[in-house]
Amino acid sequence: MIYFDYAATTPPYDDVINTVAEVMKRHYGNPSSIHQLGEDADKLLRRAREVCASALQIKPSEVVFTSGATESNNFAIKGAAFQYRSRGNHIITTEIEHASVYESFLQLKELGYDVTFLPVDRDGNVSPAQVGAAIQDNTILVSVMHVNNEVGTIQPIREIGQIIKQKHPRVLFHVDGVQGFGKIPVRIKDWGIDLYSLSAHKIRGPKGVGILYVHEGVKLFPLLSGGGQERGLRSGTENIANIVGMSKALRIAHEKQSENYNKWTEFRDLIVDAIEKIPQLQLNSTKKGTPNIIHFSYPGMKSEVLLHTLEQEGVAVSTRSACSSKHTEPSRVLLAMGRDLAAASSGIRISLGDDHTLQNVEVLIKALNAAVEKLRPLERGK
Repeated sequence: MIYFDYAATTPPYDDVINTVAEVMKRHYGNPSSIHQLGEDADKLLRRAREVCASALQIKPSEVVFTSGATESNNFAIKGAAFQYRSRGNHIITTEIEHASVYESFLQLKELGYDVTFLPVDRDGNVSPAQVGAAIQDNTILVSVMHVNNEVGTIQPIREIGQIIKQKHPRVLFHVDGVQGFGKIPVRIKDWGIDLYSLSAHKIRGPKGVGILYVHEGVKLFPLLSGGGQERGLRSGTENIANIVGMSKALRIAHEKQSENYNKWTEFRDLIVDAIEKIPQLQLNSTKKGTPNIIHFSYPGMKSEVLLHTLEQEGVAVSTRSACSSKHTEPSRVLLAMGRDLAAASSGIRISLGDDHTLQNVEVLIKALNAAVEKLRPLERGK
């Protein structure tokens, strides 16, 4: 089975696995303890923070370790909304955000916040002008993902950050960078970003650990109370082994970004060309998006049927975001992009990893053609 679902999760690097195991075995002390085992663990924690900060080009003091992207997104959005409630109650996001962002905004709406969900065009783009026009005097937060997790659309984060700070400098700008970091460039400090989320397991690190960048001077209402770890922002004993493993994966992803981008672009073009030659398929991604995600629909065929047929041909893909893949309702993202119900119910996502080869891609293309040929007689309406 060839795995083409790297946007859902990734196999950890061998070096990461070995590092996590070694730290768990030898450095099991609590970094808050003052004995030698605790001191040793604290040194590892400080070093990991420095490595992560270097890869992100931020200060170590701006790194907050979390349990992953879901917590980072929830903390950024709710922590900012609760902290700055005295400034206003208007918050802005888009219609195609990851569920951990989208559902956070819906929860805040239930709590009385005024929420604006910005529409996107057929390629999944939101324009900086749209964002600027939506900002009001009582706006406190804007949240826009860098790369869409289903179709790979890249949002103009730099331009959005500029227009936010020009129009209302006190409005906080949160970016869900989970699918962006290690794939395309990001300049957190230069783009007006105040809060930035990422997850280790999307970049071949361990599951259950992530980062929230909190710009110096930005305050967040803590969602977890307790021992006051992470500068009082996120209580709970730090997961030292996974944090150290994440720092290693983060450094590798940063160093290999350019090399991977070029390889993925070549592979993406081959896959897109093959999809466009199959009349039954409808491409949803564009070549302006991130090259490691390719999304298409097979109108008239449920996505799960095509997925399992491809599995029989030896390749593993996904139907949408892993967090939503077991849900049977049409893709919210595709509907927001103007796709009809048939297309929104039949989406397939192919996502590439840094260990894929040209031979793997050729197997995928062959499997795709074989799967569609098998399913043609079963198309609805035939």
